[in-house]
Amino acid sequence: MHSATHQAIAAVWRIESARIVAAVARMTRDLGVAEELAQDALVAALEHWPREGIPDKPGAWLMTAAKRRALDHLRHGKLQDEKLRELGLDLEAQEALIVPDFVDALDAARQDDIGDDMLRLVFTACHPVLPAEARVALTLKLLAGLTTHEIARAYLVPEPTIAQRIVRAKRSLGEARVPYEVPRGEELAPRLASVLEVIYLVFNEGYTATAGTDWMRPALAQEALRLARMLAELAPREPEVHGLVALLELQSSRMAARTDREGRPILLADQDRARWDHLLIRRGLAALERAQKLGGQHGFYALQAAIAACHANAPTAQQTDWPRIAALYGELAQLAPSPVVELNRAVAVAMAHGPAAGLEIIDRLQGEKSMRNYQWLPSVRGDLLAKLERYEEARAEFLRAAAMAGNAREKELLLARAHDSRPPG
Repeated sequence: MHSATHQAIAAVWRIESARIVAAVARMTRDLGVAEELAQDALVAALEHWPREGIPDKPGAWLMTAAKRRALDHLRHGKLQDEKLRELGLDLEAQEALIVPDFVDALDAARQDDIGDDMLRLVFTACHPVLPAEARVALTLKLLAGLTTHEIARAYLVPEPTIAQRIVRAKRSLGEARVPYEVPRGEELAPRLASVLEVIYLVFNEGYTATAGTDWMRPALAQEALRLARMLAELAPREPEVHGLVALLELQSSRMAARTDREGRPILLADQDRARWDHLLIRRGLAALERAQKLGGQHGFYALQAAIAACHANAPTAQQTDWPRIAALYGELAQLAPSPVVELNRAVAVAMAHGPAAGLEIIDRLQGEKSMRNYQWLPSVRGDLLAKLERYEEARAEFLRAAAMAGNAREKELLLARAHDSRPPG
């Protein structure tokens, strides 16, 4: 019985924790304190629910418990009116200090604040003052409700390392006096870009793991998609948010077809398209349409989503509109030039205009410092060389790529490609 209750508590916490931390952080104006108070409410649930049963509204129970603790924290701090104004506490917290039972009516009276609270939490956890890895860890902890252990396991990093990143991140936010607010005006665009980047990084690690024995980490990709959908609800007029949602929906639609029963990778051209999730494809195409209607068709994520849409709309690999994909990559390269984008453009150009045309682009990337340990450069080069029947050169490239690969499944795939690089028959 207790085991089932504990599982229910864990499920509720995963869903509700971000909203609870966000609401309490608005009252205390301190992210670290807010998380501690939310955790106290979770401990209270673990103590009471096995004895008393799960309440009818478990999320509201946790929210009320956390807010009561926040009020106790404020009272015990003996904050005077001047201190309240200095910290910028809103009317809710000030009134609650006077009316002990104010929290009980809070959820019914102030539901409109939930969206704003969540936005504040998103923008705080993803603040550019933090390094990317700290933003990712803090976001997964606060917004996805993952434990430190789960984050460490997902990224194959020691648990103490993740714990240190989270502690340092909260300390850095405090030292930098990052305001707990949604940026406005000219400050919004760069801050929103940071939020989108974090979600994008989390998804990419789930979609193709950089290390370990699994090709993908679906749970991590699903958390990123959930965060993107949540952000789209909180910021419905931002085209790049919908562009990112579209990209993640469309990429997620292929996940079931990306590995065989043994977990070995299946490349895009060889995937069984009947296994693609067509509900996710429809959702992705709808999100892309929203981004385009808001004027965001040329955004970084919307362009990538448009590329993914070309694959999603092709009944077979042979019917893929590679000239359009090559053109979209060209536009993406102008918007956000990088060797990785250029490598992807080379693949599209090769498919549209022949392997020699793609190889010409790839060879120009050989001297790029950032690509020295990037296994996909020799991997793609090997593929194009094999198509040009330069088998020995192709084999050498696949072996070089395999030596760089950090993921065991990826290494297996590249070694198999090296083994298969030989004349037909």
